[in-house]
Amino acid sequence: MSASSITQLPITKVSKAASTETSDSLAIEEPLEIRLEHGPTESRKIQNVSVTMRTPGHDVELAIGFLFTEGIIQKQEDITATDHCFIACAENKENVIQVTLSEDIVPNLRNADRNFYTTSSCGVCGKGSISAIRTVSVYDNVLQDDNFINASLLHQLPAILSKHQKVFADTGGLHASALFTANGELLLVREDVGRHNALDKLIGAALNENRLPLNKNILLLSGRASFELVQKAAMAGITIIAAVGAPSSLAVQLAEEFNITLIGFLRNERFNIYTAANRILIPDYETTH
Repeated sequence: MSASSITQLPITKVSKAASTETSDSLAIEEPLEIRLEHGPTESRKIQNVSVTMRTPGHDVELAIGFLFTEGIIQKQEDITATDHCFIACAENKENVIQVTLSEDIVPNLRNADRNFYTTSSCGVCGKGSISAIRTVSVYDNVLQDDNFINASLLHQLPAILSKHQKVFADTGGLHASALFTANGELLLVREDVGRHNALDKLIGAALNENRLPLNKNILLLSGRASFELVQKAAMAGITIIAAVGAPSSLAVQLAEEFNITLIGFLRNERFNIYTAANRILIPDYETTH
């Protein structure tokens, strides 16, 4: 995240009966429009696909991650160019990203039967149907399932993430998604005012770095685990999700459907396992004491 992700605003701070005039650091929230250029040479189209409220920073990763987790594209090689519209388009619009696809790629827009407007709090609001939300992962049921981790390793992850949440430390107002190896090494962290945007940025970065599928990794969420986050994780082949907060009932249902290990309330050296507990190696004494 860059300094442009944060703004300083004047505030009145009240403590008991006293007040002082000061300033506060706030995370910026602005709309990002994602456009898609596709089609054969003789009939290229530029189509508005989504408008999402996000914190500026890693916008290209957000656009790529969104298109991938929505099932519109299937791999990084589908894309020939991605940039802000003050570079790629005729107009000078910093809050517009245009993604250009290869001429032979036909984007899957069958489920884009709505205006893809998403707020910072909801990445699936306005979906036409539950079936439109249940995007099918290209990695579903085709990956080797041998991602097993020690319970003690999980306890260490929130503290590692906290050290790398720069904008959250300054503002207290952002969600984060982090990608770890099975040995607890931090690979990627992305922050955003929208939890779904943070994960799209993370998956977009992983896609750019040719890391997918992520079936050998651990995804850590700084807040709760919602349906949309589990769906996006499933699209990237993630098999272990740990959240500092609670999961929703629909998140648990989807995790079970995709055989994803879903962990909630990961803090203070405790956690709950909601699905696929076999991937977490727990010493015998922890189960009897």
